[in-house]
Amino acid sequence: MPPQRGPRPRGRRPQRAPQPIPEAAPAVAVAEPTTSVVTLPKTIQVGDLARALDASVVDVIRGLVNIGLMVSINETVDFETASLVANELGIETRPEEEAVPVADEEALTPEAIGGKEILWEDVDPAKLKERPPVVTVLGHVDHGKTSLLDAIRSTNVTSREAGGITQHIGAYQIEHNGRKVTFLDTPGHEAFTAMRARGAQVTDVAVLVVAADDGVQPQTIEAISHAKAAKVPIVVALNKMDRPDANPDQVKAQLAEHGVTIEDYGGDTPLVPVSAKTKEGIADLVEVVLLVADVNDLKADPDRPAIGRVIEAHLDKGRGPVATILVQTGTLERGDLVVAGTTFGKVRAMVDDKGKNIGRAEPSRPVEILGLPEVPEAGDVIRAVADEKAARALAAQNARERAASTAAEKPATLDEMFAQVKEGKAKELKIVLKADVQGSLEAIKTALGKIPQNEVTLAVIHDAVGDITESDLTLAAASGAVVVGFNTKMEAPARRVADSTKVDVRLYKVIYELLDDVQKALTGMLEPEMVESTLGHAEVLQLFTAGKTTIAGSRVVDGLVRRGAQARVLRGGTAVYDGKIGTLRRMKDDVREVTTGLECGIVLENSNDVQVADIIECYVVQPKPR
Repeated sequence: MPPQRGPRPRGRRPQRAPQPIPEAAPAVAVAEPTTSVVTLPKTIQVGDLARALDASVVDVIRGLVNIGLMVSINETVDFETASLVANELGIETRPEEEAVPVADEEALTPEAIGGKEILWEDVDPAKLKERPPVVTVLGHVDHGKTSLLDAIRSTNVTSREAGGITQHIGAYQIEHNGRKVTFLDTPGHEAFTAMRARGAQVTDVAVLVVAADDGVQPQTIEAISHAKAAKVPIVVALNKMDRPDANPDQVKAQLAEHGVTIEDYGGDTPLVPVSAKTKEGIADLVEVVLLVADVNDLKADPDRPAIGRVIEAHLDKGRGPVATILVQTGTLERGDLVVAGTTFGKVRAMVDDKGKNIGRAEPSRPVEILGLPEVPEAGDVIRAVADEKAARALAAQNARERAASTAAEKPATLDEMFAQVKEGKAKELKIVLKADVQGSLEAIKTALGKIPQNEVTLAVIHDAVGDITESDLTLAAASGAVVVGFNTKMEAPARRVADSTKVDVRLYKVIYELLDDVQKALTGMLEPEMVESTLGHAEVLQLFTAGKTTIAGSRVVDGLVRRGAQARVLRGGTAVYDGKIGTLRRMKDDVREVTTGLECGIVLENSNDVQVADIIECYVVQPKPR
C-alpha cells in the first residue's frame, strides 16, 4: 500500500540558485542605438517581410500603399520594393547572397549521379545515333486530326473517345519501312504551346491538318502561328480529299495568305493530299515527315542515363500517379530511379502505347511509367539518377529553381520593352494582334509595317478577328509577346489566364493611339503606364463651416484617407468632384492620414460642394513599377 502523503510543508521546495537582479540584462536596451541592417532575399512575402523587419504587418502594408502598391499579406514583393518599405521604417537592407548548399553540390557531382554529367547535350559525337522524329498533329477542330492519326496507326481511337474529340494528350509510335516515327496527338495547339511555355520543346515536325472541303479556319491560323513561334518545320496534310467538294487549290491560296507557302507555289512547305477515310496518301505523308526529319539530322546517345519530358500526368485510382513521358536521350529501364520535376521514385512498370509492359525505352519513345509518389507537371524534365541521395538533391534543386523562376518570370510588356531599348538589350517586339473586323486588322498590320524598325524589329506572331481568347494569352506567354486588341474585349477565361501569366494586354479604340504606343516602345520613348490605386473611403456624417470653407466631418469606413492625396466625391454613385484633399484634421490637430474607423475633418481643395452621406474616395495615381 503506497504511503500516505501529508500536506507539503511550506518552505521545503527545492531551492534554486538565487536569481540576481537583472542589472546586466538591460544592457541591450541601454546600449548606444545602432542602425539595423536586415538581409532580404530577391523576393519575399509581405508577412515574412514584416517578421524580418520586426514590424507589424499593418505598418508594412501601409508602407507599400505609400509607394502605390495595394498588396495582401500573402503576396510577394521584390527586394527593391521591400527595401523602400524598410527605409521608411528606418531600417537598412542588403540583398541575400545566393549560395547552393554544400550537401547539394556534393550530391550533384558527376560521380554521385553515376559517373556522367547529366546534360541535355550529348557531348561525345561518336556515341550519337539516329533517333525517330517526334511529330505533333495540329489543326482546326473536326478537320480529322485524330482520324488521320488513327489511319496512320491502323488502330481505332476515335470510336472510344466521346463525340470523336480527343480528350487527352496521347503519344504513339509507328514503324514505316523499318523506321520509327513518334506522333503526339494533342487536344489542341494550346497544349502544344503550354508545354513550350514551360521550356519543353519536344516537337521536331508539326503536321498541319487542313480539310480540303473546309479550308483554312480560325484554329488553323492559330496552329500556324503556334508552330511558327516554336520555329518548328510544318508539313501540311490536306485531308478529306475523298470528298466531292474538295478544293485543294483554294486551300493552297488560303495558306499562302497566312504565310505558309507550299512547294508547288515556290515555297518550302511540303503539302501531301490524304484521306483518313480511304487511307489515300498516308504512306506518302509519313515519307515526307521522315524526309523533313532527315534534313534536321536528329540524333541522340542511347547509352547514357535517360532524360526526357513529361507529356501528361494524372492520378489513376487503381495504379496511382501515372506519367506519360517521352525519352529524348539515353535509355530508360524498368527499375531506374528517376527525378521528375520536384518528385522522384523508382520506375515500377513501363507501358507502351499499345498497352504492353516493356522493360526499356529508347530515345523518342513514348511510355507510361508507374512508381512516382506524386503526379508531376506536364513539361517537367525527367531524368535517371544513380541513387536516392542524388535524387533527393536534384528534386530539391528543381524546387528551388521553380520557385525562383516563378518569382522572376515576367512576360514582355511595352513598359519593359521601353526599358530594354534604353539599355540597348531589346531586339524584337512580338505582338499578338486581335481586332473587331478584318478591315481594321489589315489597316493596323499595314500601319505597323510602316513603323521604322532600326535596332528593334516588330513581329506580329498571330493576328485574327474576334475577342481575345485563352489561346492568344497562352501563345503570348510562351513567346514573350504583348497582346494588342482593337475594338475587342477579353473573354472571362482569358482574363484569368492573363492574371495568372501576367501577360501585358493592351486594348485600344483609336488606331493612332495603338500605333503611337508601339512606335514609342520600339524607339524607347514610351512613357510609364499610370496606375490608380484606391487608398480608402470616408463617409460624410456632418458639415461644419469656417468662414468660406466647408469642413466635411467624416468617418473612414475602409482603408485610409491621406492629406494631399487625390479625392473623388461620390454622390449616389456619381462623381461630383475630383481633386485633392487640402486639409485633414483629427480632433484639433492637423494629421497626415486617418485610418479605418476613425473620425476626421476633410477640406477639399478649391471646392465646398460636399453633402452629408457623400462618399469621399481617396486614391493615388503613380507609375506602374517595371
